[in-house]
Amino acid sequence: MDTMARETVFGAIAAVLGKASAEINEESTLIGVGGLLDSMRLIELCVSLEDKAQEMGFEFDWTSDVAMSRSRSMFRTAGSLAHNFAEQSRQRP
Repeated sequence: MDTMARETVFGAIAAVLGKASAEINEESTLIGVGGLLDSMRLIELCVSLEDKAQEMGFEFDWTSDVAMSRSRSMFRTAGSLAHNFAEQSRQRP
């Protein structure tokens, strides 16, 4: 996984939660049972990542059909979100 994407995503999650980014790891559950984010914080995180992606020169799409799927969502864990963010950054035009 791209280190910059990981740092960006984990930092954004920590900022939304008001925690140190060291408390976030690959397996941190974001949504669902035991998830760190409620619906408002999830939207806050998505908007923050959109802004960061724009600064990095690409568009972060968090509105796909499977975004909220429990089994396939990019929001399952902090690691899956960072991986998706990195993939989208590599696909920039």
